[in-house]
Formats: sequence, C-alpha cells, structure tokens
Amino acid sequence: MIFNSLLFGLFICVVLGLYYLPLSWRVRKGILLLASLSFYGAWRPEYLLLIGFSTVVDWWVARAMWSSKTMRARRLFLLISLCSNLGLLAFFKYGNFIVNNINGLSDVLGSGALVNMPDILLPVGISFYTFQTLSYTLDIYRGEMKPWGSFLDFALFVTFFPQLVAGPIVRAQSFQPQCEQPRKVHGRTFLWGWVLFILGLFQKVVLSDTLLAPVVDLVYQPSLSPGFLDSWMGTLAFSGQIYFDFAGYSICAIGVAMMLGFELPDNFRSPYASRGFSDFWRRWHISLSSWLRDYLYISLGGNRCSSARVKFNLFMTMLLGGLWHGASWNFVLWGALHGFFLIGERLLQPTLKTQQWSRSLLGKVVGWGITYALVCIAWVPFRARSFGETFEIYKGMVGLSSSTLIGPRDFLLAGCVVCAMLVAQNYTRHRTLEEVAAKVPVWFLVLILVGMILLTLTNIGTARAFIYFQF
Repeated sequence: MIFNSLLFGLFICVVLGLYYLPLSWRVRKGILLLASLSFYGAWRPEYLLLIGFSTVVDWWVARAMWSSKTMRARRLFLLISLCSNLGLLAFFKYGNFIVNNINGLSDVLGSGALVNMPDILLPVGISFYTFQTLSYTLDIYRGEMKPWGSFLDFALFVTFFPQLVAGPIVRAQSFQPQCEQPRKVHGRTFLWGWVLFILGLFQKVVLSDTLLAPVVDLVYQPSLSPGFLDSWMGTLAFSGQIYFDFAGYSICAIGVAMMLGFELPDNFRSPYASRGFSDFWRRWHISLSSWLRDYLYISLGGNRCSSARVKFNLFMTMLLGGLWHGASWNFVLWGALHGFFLIGERLLQPTLKTQQWSRSLLGKVVGWGITYALVCIAWVPFRARSFGETFEIYKGMVGLSSSTLIGPRDFLLAGCVVCAMLVAQNYTRHRTLEEVAAKVPVWFLVLILVGMILLTLTNIGTARAFIYFQF
C-alpha cells in the first residue's frame, strides 16, 4: 500500500475514524498496531513474519541484556541482535548480489564453480526497520536507555505505518515518551498534518513523477550516449526527482503521524542549499546520516583519532552508507564519491578559513555551486543501472557525446522546475516551512492548497512507487 493511491485514502479514513473513538489509550494503540500490520501486510503478508521476528528478538535481547551481570553476557546478547537483524538484511538484500559476484569471479578464474540461488524478493522497508530495532538494542547496550516495559509500545515503534517502509528512521528514545501518554490532537495540528500530507503528495505525484521522471528516463537508458546538455539536464532533473520523491514521502509520513498525534523527525532541510558536504549530510536524509554518525562513525573512533584514521572513518561510513542503499557496485561508488568529497572538504578547511573571500557573498555562492554540482555528479551512479551506463553519462557530461534525447519543451520544463527548487531551498535554508507559511496570507495558502489538490488528483494515474521503497 502506498500513499499515492486511492486505497490508502480509504485506509487512512478508516484508521482515523477508529482511532478517534472514545476508547482507552491502550486500545487506540492496539488499533494503530493492527493498522500498521495491515498496511505492511497488504504488500506481501508472509513478510509480516520477518518484521515480527525482528520485533520479538530485539524485545527479548534488550531485556536479557539489561539484566545481565557481566559485560561478556551483554556482548553475547548484542551479538545475537546484530546477527539476527543484519543476517536477515544480508540474506534478503545482498544474497543475490553476493552470489552474482561469486559467480562472476568464478568465471574470471575459469573455475566453473557456480553458486545457484533462487531470486529473492526484497521485503519493503527492511533496511529502515532493521536500523530502528538495532538502534534500540545498541542504546540498551550503551546504557543510554532502559528496556521498554510494554511490548505493545515496542511493537508499535517498530511497525508504525506512516514511516515504516521509507523512513524517517525513528529512535526509540524519541518514540517511547509518545507512547506513554494519550496523544491529543488539536484542530490546528490536525489541519497542518493534512496540509503536509497534501504537499508531500504534490511533490511526489506532480513534481517528481509527472514533470521530472520522464526527462530522467529519456537520458538514463542502456546503450545510449547522451550529449552534454542532455547528460547534465537528465542528472539535474534526477536531483529534483529523487528529492521530491523522498522528501515528499517524509513529509507525508510526518503529516499522517501528526494527524495521529505523533511527532516524527525532520528528514530534509533544504539540502540543495548546502555549502559543503558536511552541511549537505546535515540536511539530506537526516535520520540516516545521524544514525550512521552515532552508531557507525563514532564506533569506528569518530574524530577522536589521528588525522589519517578520521579520514578512514569518514570514508568507510559513507561507503557502507552507499551499500545500505542497495546491493550494487554503483551504490558503493556513490558512497565512495561522497567519502572522497568529505575528505577533500576536510583537507581544504584550514586553507579556506584563512581566506577572507570564502566568507563573502561570492565565496558562499561559489561554495554552494560547487557543492550542488558535485552532488549531482555523484547522483549519476545512484541512478544508472550499471557502470557502463554511468560511464556513458559521465562521457556526455564532459562533451564526448553529441546525441540529443530531450526535446525543447521537456528541457525547458525540467529546467524551470529545477531552478524553482534551488531558489526555494536557498530561501528556506534558515527557515522552516511553518515560518514561511506564517508570512503568507491565508487566502493565498488556500488557493495554493486547492491547486495542489487538483493537480495531484489529475496526475495520480501517472504516479510511481516511491524510489526509496527499493532500499
């Protein structure tokens, strides 16, 4: 079940109707849990066993770990959690990837020893709920929180349907307090949640799927050699497509949760207005980047090491972050590029701090332009389906191909959408959406909202699944 479907519209109406009945808080949480399981099971019911397994294992491990008397026992229980969660993730997400690489290596060596493995269908959202349950057991292991006393609350935390399949990745420490007391939703809060949901759908259905995706698809095709303008416009359009797709989902999730009285963390804060790559990762997919920082980068040693080791920690964190996105060498390349960008930024920082021009308006504009251009260059392997396709796009970007794939109308339309996105994000770099909305007359907001609803309903038939469902 996806947000951009009529089925979800019916689903959320039923859930809200039941949730707001004058029932006890425990019963209302039970309704949310059943709704969450139904939401996930509507895709493939058998994979409810996987999410149920992760929930039970981490619930039991956390309690056993907390009551353990020795560090050895605590480490053993942590190992059980890591093996259970990462083992399932490795099998379902990376099983075919590992087997294909083994077979490829066997062919190169001429050994002929091939491994046969049936195709494995990736369970939707497994990367997201795996990281959520792992953060819980890791926090218990570190002594940063106590085990939850209610299995119902913990199960709701793992399966909460607004963000279950594509984030934001929620931490147990922020979700637990929201389960303890009945959530009260005021009319203004409910209305704002509904507005956010409409905004997220508009970004996904209209901006991402209808206006930008067709342009991206024209350029990113196997066996084609797009020219200079096409390669750049296709990639710039993809930067907008993936932003509006993923940020649109996150905004929808935050809006639906708000209508239920829950708060989810912001996942995007004008990432294409970043000035530097550290700034970019504080603004893009914030729940993942903060997870990688807290549970991987810091565990590797973080900044508390030699200069060379800090660079290694940065690179490995981004490399594994790339691999988290998908079982493909293209994603590894994407993560490696961002690792190199972060290391390069770290090497240049001492010099830039001594240059007065770097703090001027011109310096800030140049810093923004370089950051956005390199982020787009890194998007190429993320979108391409193979190294060969990646190479063809890069070849076009430096002018080594001359094919024309995008017509003038699509070129102009995509260019206008991307330019509007960049202007809007630079304007909201230090502003929240609420602050911007507060400065606009109510009648104009209503007009914009009606326009977004009409455009979304008009184009709902062209909508695609959310890109991050595959991760």
